[in-house]
Amino acid sequence: MITRRCFLASAACAAPLLSVAGRSVFPASVTVEKGGTVEARYYEKLPNRKIRCNLCPRSCVIDDLERGYCGVRENRGGTYYTLVYGHPCSLYVDPIEKKPLFHFLPASRALSLGTAGCNVFCKFCQNWEISQSRPEQLEAMEIPPERMVEMARRENCPAIACTYNEPVVFAEYMHDIALSARRQGIRTVMISNGYIQKKPMLDLCRSLSAVKIDLKAFSERFYKELVSGELRPVLDTLVLLRGEQIWFEIVYLVIPGENDSRSELTSLCRWIAAELGMDVPIHFTRFYPQYRMTNLPPTPVKSLQEARKIGLEAGLNFVYTGNLPGDEGENTWCPACHALLIRRLGYTVVENRIKSSLCPECKTTIPGVWK
Repeated sequence: MITRRCFLASAACAAPLLSVAGRSVFPASVTVEKGGTVEARYYEKLPNRKIRCNLCPRSCVIDDLERGYCGVRENRGGTYYTLVYGHPCSLYVDPIEKKPLFHFLPASRALSLGTAGCNVFCKFCQNWEISQSRPEQLEAMEIPPERMVEMARRENCPAIACTYNEPVVFAEYMHDIALSARRQGIRTVMISNGYIQKKPMLDLCRSLSAVKIDLKAFSERFYKELVSGELRPVLDTLVLLRGEQIWFEIVYLVIPGENDSRSELTSLCRWIAAELGMDVPIHFTRFYPQYRMTNLPPTPVKSLQEARKIGLEAGLNFVYTGNLPGDEGENTWCPACHALLIRRLGYTVVENRIKSSLCPECKTTIPGVWK
């Protein structure tokens, strides 16, 4: 057992996640362990004690005593284990707007957690200290799902957010948190790259309340070179979410010279309009140089504003700019009468005029989860 002071001193890996908009949360005492070992749910046994992981599109075939690409799931004698179940290494109370989710319980707070590991390798990752680490490299708290829900209730958080690293790699833990939370009237949201197979995503849709997908780009070239992944499975996940009618929003990090061409953004917005509908919020977010892409400048303000204009011209009703405090693209506007509905400054909701899901001026229904 260690004190909060000792944990903060040792958990340097989580430091980059602190911000003026977030507040660290720790139990009065925590047990520090090197990961939690629980049998995984999405895999099949193969001859010679090999297994095939059926969680993400990589479908890793793993020999005995080896791990999958994510580094947090291990084959032990032909049985596959998750090593991070119940063991978050980062835990904060954040504004829901930080996720960002703009049409989901505005101005509320979410108990936010993350573990080690990720199933892609983004060269621009902002949380690489944990996403690119293995469980034994990080200090972690032992918090089973039921206790996580108790903490959310204690902190008056109406939602729990699985975030920071890629929650797909701790899908079993997320699923059990969501089920336990739902029984207590608390929502669970998934902040994800969408790189997941159909079956686990369908299972999660039955317990989650909302999903935010980071769509890294609208080209296979970008995914191959800068993400070490594929675009098509992410698009499939978005279409699946649309079909399951779960609330979801999209974030698109606009990186200068990489995914910001007018042709790519136009194709993206037209695809969203045709395949997902006009009401799916998309956040065009400002890039800041970090991790292995420190050679590029931050996204020009005009590029974000142009991306938003392209989205609106494509007919999308809710197009936002992110990491750009004070820009009008932070606000929610009625798509029918153009009245200002929610005014934001950074992660702060300054004014919310939506009443019973309706625009107060023209009574148009504004899609989202508002209470």
